Amino acid sequence: MDLNLNPQETKFRDELRAWLQSNVPDDWERHRLSDSMEDRFQFLCAWQKRVYEAGWAGVAWPKEYGGRGASLMEQVIFTQEMAAAGAPPMANILGLALIGPTIVAFGTEAQKKRYLANILSGEEIWCQGFSEPNAGSDLAGLRTEALLDGDHFVVNGQKVWNSYGWAADWCALVTRSDPASQKHKGLTYLLVDMKSPGVEVRPLRQLTGESEFTELFFRDVRVPAENVLGAVGDGWNVALGTLAHERATLGVSAQIAMRRQLDRLVELSREMCRNGHRASEDPLVRQKLAQSYVENEVLRLNQMRAVSKIIQTGAPGPEGSILKIGWSEANQRFQATAQEILGPYAQLTEGSDLAIDNGAWSYSYLRARGNTIEAGTSEIQRNIIGQHVLGLPKSY
Repeated sequence: MDLNLNPQETKFRDELRAWLQSNVPDDWERHRLSDSMEDRFQFLCAWQKRVYEAGWAGVAWPKEYGGRGASLMEQVIFTQEMAAAGAPPMANILGLALIGPTIVAFGTEAQKKRYLANILSGEEIWCQGFSEPNAGSDLAGLRTEALLDGDHFVVNGQKVWNSYGWAADWCALVTRSDPASQKHKGLTYLLVDMKSPGVEVRPLRQLTGESEFTELFFRDVRVPAENVLGAVGDGWNVALGTLAHERATLGVSAQIAMRRQLDRLVELSREMCRNGHRASEDPLVRQKLAQSYVENEVLRLNQMRAVSKIIQTGAPGPEGSILKIGWSEANQRFQATAQEILGPYAQLTEGSDLAIDNGAWSYSYLRARGNTIEAGTSEIQRNIIGQHVLGLPKSY
């Protein structure tokens, strides 16, 4: 594992860093905490347009499709620098990171011409229709049905834990096109217009008060057969392609964001008083902060080890599960530590005069409750690690 940058990577980093210093909006934190979800999303759309016009959107995409053709290490650098600069995420993140690259890999030339440019610019927002009420982490058990009727597929079913469904123009939908099939066989990957008759979006309210996730219902939705991505019946392999892109740089921005919060918590511990003394003088507080620092460093080094392996082998391995479970559980422990150190003030939300950092700590603690569920539960991740890393028998 070589953590040193070569001259090309250094040039890439310096160019990006200089652009970020001049362009990252300085009011992002205010918008993140104070705006409604819809207003915040419009802010992110404007940010993505600025990134796109500067040529940084879709940094990993091939140059012929509007990207920069960045190497994996350059992708890591991009993610690191964006997080270190405190840059906002881009509005069309699922389209840029997951669905666009899947269309590049499996799409026809007509599909690439139709969809890719609008994904990069953010003119068309995408969501991902994978998980179902009875097929969340067990994606291969999905039952949403797509039956061929002439030159259209008729879709009926339900998806859940859908990100950006409330804002999306299009959905990458995995369906079962062969009703007699089981598990991985008989699946078809469809590109579905969210404005089609029969598509219903319902919000799912979270602990934070937001409805970041939605349920999708499909009732006799007609999807043109030309919107099949890949081959009919080969949807499982296309879906795996999407998930492989998801895991390529897994955890880089999350680890840096956690480290930024940790540095801020150390500052606050020197200001907060407990029993007449600064919190930072309490040996137990110091121990917990040190533990969070150690866990964050372990995440950083494991991330670099995983990236190094991908560079050597060309494919992501089960290390992504180690990183996912490591970060999600470490972040929950860290957020609990922050609540202990900051005391009752940490419970105050945005709008309160006494809220620390405008209520960011309350939001972060509540949002972290979902870390061990989203993107594959901790139980599923442990099964993957046990089977594919440790060689243990398959769990049923």
